[in-house]
Amino acid sequence: MKKIIFAGGCFWGVEAYFSEMDGVVKTKVGYANGNTDNPTYEEVCKNTTGYAESCYIEYNEDIIKLEGLLKAYWRVVDPTIKNRQGHDIGTQYRTGVYYIDKCDLDIILKSKEEEQKKYKETIVTEILPLKNFYSAEQYHQKYLEKNPNGYCHIPKELLKKR
Repeated sequence: MKKIIFAGGCFWGVEAYFSEMDGVVKTKVGYANGNTDNPTYEEVCKNTTGYAESCYIEYNEDIIKLEGLLKAYWRVVDPTIKNRQGHDIGTQYRTGVYYIDKCDLDIILKSKEEEQKKYKETIVTEILPLKNFYSAEQYHQKYLEKNPNGYCHIPKELLKKR
């Protein structure tokens, strides 16, 4: 299985969106690329840890390619806004693509280049190797499955089970 981590605002909706895709075999929400060990949600919300709310994705490359996941990702974020998506504001809500396999970098950069053609503003989405990832608390996992009327910045029509 291949792995990629996407940060795209509140991680609840990002997880709900990607968990429904054919070829995605596992998702979990957590905190990526920060500066402390084992952060809590409360610590991350203070904007002092450097973490981004993120969704870890394992996928079967025989069913969906990274290019397909990236196309889906760009569809649900505004990559030109720094530290905000929807009503959520703060560094933990920045957009980011964090890769584990350095062979994925060229695919990610090409995807960003294509996406940039749709905007006058510069895309500010981070594209970095994954430095670290800590799973979020259990109550955040599959949050929108457990709370179908929970907040989500992703349009409801893009979330199949909602």
